Amino acid sequence: MMNTQVASREMFLTDLVNQCGKLGAANKESSAYGLQDLRDAATEYVLSSTFPTVKDEEWRFTDLSSVLQIPFHIPQSNQSKVKLADIIMPVKNKADLPLRLVFVNGFYAPDLSTVESSVFPNLPLDFYAGNLSNVPEKYQGRISDVLSKHRQQTEVFTALNTAGLADSAVVFVPANMSIELPIHLLFLTAPGASGTMSQPHCLVIAEPGSNVTLVEDYATIGNVPAFTNAVTDVIVGENATVNHVRLQREGGEVVHIGKSAIEQSRNSRYTCHAISLGGKISRHNLEVFQRGEATETTLNGLTVAFGEQLSDTHSLIDFNHPHGTSRQLHKCIVGNKARAVFNGKVFVRKAAQLTDAGQLSRNLLLSPRARVDTKPQLEIVADNVKCSHGATVSQLEDDELFYLQSRGLDLERSRYLLIDAFAAEMLNQLPILGVAKMLSTCVAVQG
Repeated sequence: MMNTQVASREMFLTDLVNQCGKLGAANKESSAYGLQDLRDAATEYVLSSTFPTVKDEEWRFTDLSSVLQIPFHIPQSNQSKVKLADIIMPVKNKADLPLRLVFVNGFYAPDLSTVESSVFPNLPLDFYAGNLSNVPEKYQGRISDVLSKHRQQTEVFTALNTAGLADSAVVFVPANMSIELPIHLLFLTAPGASGTMSQPHCLVIAEPGSNVTLVEDYATIGNVPAFTNAVTDVIVGENATVNHVRLQREGGEVVHIGKSAIEQSRNSRYTCHAISLGGKISRHNLEVFQRGEATETTLNGLTVAFGEQLSDTHSLIDFNHPHGTSRQLHKCIVGNKARAVFNGKVFVRKAAQLTDAGQLSRNLLLSPRARVDTKPQLEIVADNVKCSHGATVSQLEDDELFYLQSRGLDLERSRYLLIDAFAAEMLNQLPILGVAKMLSTCVAVQG
């Protein structure tokens, strides 16, 4: 039995790598960015790796064995016809329209995107938001340098994404430039007759002194089995500011694996609001690396899981320079038979003196069979720091429900108000009002 299971995991990865190889062979951007060398190195890593199981420490709460039962196929191009009306966040007027890049099954969909200068005449000329094949020549060298970091792989799903890298969302903000409009990066998985695997990639470079707000949004069309394997690289230059909303709202039959790798230079500010609502199984690996002193990092997370969903968040903040600060608050709302996982690591290395790091995990269980596994984690080598962490797990309080009912509300409305209040601390911090309103409605429906 054990040999059969091992063979099944190896066959699963081999089949996907073979599909990635066909995709890479048809890609025309191999020479411009050295993608073929990256894909070859990633392919070699995947073939020498094993599919993660619950026996692996980093995956012990997240069982992916059901994924092996579905023969996923990776689309070779964007061939799906998509209507955005039921997917995008509505706006009241044209002035509220965000810059939007749409990718379907990992491929750029220019007919669905809105980045034209005719629509946004006030955008700076040197700003670029588009896909890999249309990047201005003067930025290609910088982008090649960032992509080349994927040559050294340490995780099988990130390597699998690189092995099939054919297109990518690219946002390049030149030095000292502030982009006032939010940038909506919409990644859609449009399943076909069988299970579809989508491997979107996103690259954001905020040069020194720049400022940008992003909404990275994952959704699916229909409710059939699909697998999203996403990778996002964010480079925050010296004294730059990046506000980043990551929203995962895919269908109930989707497996979502996401990796966000952030690099912060000296005096930079990075804020991430990571919201996980959808998917049958979802996992987000958020890693922030300090590349200079006096960085500021804020990580806010909200997981809402119901039914039999499993939502897993693993985060890492790696301090390697002095005077860094971080604040992390992750909340989970879990009902029915759902399960949430939070593992937050903060590494404070010897050189990171005078680091100030705070981490808190707060969790709300709405049913006796709901479960949360939370593990805030500090590893400190420096001897002059201010660091703290903590975790709480609670249920709705009977006296709070009684108080609301005594004021004329029924039980259902009382529960909703308390759940909404628990989530509001996170939603009210979102830099874009439309996203906060949409998420609040979703929390209300789930609750």
